[in-house]
Amino acid sequence: MVIVTSKPEFLLMAFSDECKLQILHVVLFLLTYLLALTGNLLIIIVITLDHRLYSPMYYFLKHLSLLDLCFISATVPQSIANFILDIGFISLGQCVLQVFFFIALASSEVAILTVMSYDRYVAICRPLLYETIMEQRACRYAVLAVWVAGGLSGLMHTAVNFSIPLCGDRIIHQFFCDIPQMLKLACSHTFINEIAVAAFTASTAFVCLIFIVFSYVKISAVLRMPSADGRTKVFSTCLPHLFVVTFFLSTTSFEFLRPPSDSPSAVDPMFSIFYSVIPPTLNPVIYSLRNKP
Repeated sequence: MVIVTSKPEFLLMAFSDECKLQILHVVLFLLTYLLALTGNLLIIIVITLDHRLYSPMYYFLKHLSLLDLCFISATVPQSIANFILDIGFISLGQCVLQVFFFIALASSEVAILTVMSYDRYVAICRPLLYETIMEQRACRYAVLAVWVAGGLSGLMHTAVNFSIPLCGDRIIHQFFCDIPQMLKLACSHTFINEIAVAAFTASTAFVCLIFIVFSYVKISAVLRMPSADGRTKVFSTCLPHLFVVTFFLSTTSFEFLRPPSDSPSAVDPMFSIFYSVIPPTLNPVIYSLRNKP
């Protein structure tokens, strides 16, 4: 039985009030989290210990796995703990941290995927200059920029989102503090600043998407090469990345850009799984470490 208090907390109403469905939810979340934890940790450990994988492609892949590990850890463990402890609400401080880390890590993930597409473009289209362009210092600066950009995005969204006055009951129909759901709690016509920040973030994501598309348009020219081995190498290194980019950006964009609805729907928490839980879990499976560095 969920207890509601008058403290500044948010009540999370995710999937169902039925006990069997709640048990199914926590079991699936626990198995998914353990799978994501194991897969991403294995990639990080293998790339760190295997000197044959000291190349920009695997260096960026290691940071993508680290981002995925942190990304899923920002929401899923809290949801599991709420069920086990039979507590349906989350404190204001926990909600602030969830919003910050979720936005920061999601933004960093888009940025690292953009950097990885540029790495593939240079490796395939400009192989003679690859070692010069993607030298060690440049890769480190690129990763630093990815983390800093994500942190700044998280700070902007968190500061603006929690400066908005909230009206009515603090009930979030989601399994974590998701900004689109929290905006439904805002007093009318008071969240223009959050819309402005969201528009800025969407514009930045769109620029990243254009950059990724441009890279793959250039890479597609390689498909005309007569060498079957060359085409195979392009497919093996680019298709996993292209799938990850398409899946993550399409599901995230749909959630954040679709028109808000005042009536709660069971579709909202179910759909959020596609951009908050599935990508960090599938990325280690999609990316293969069998390719030659």
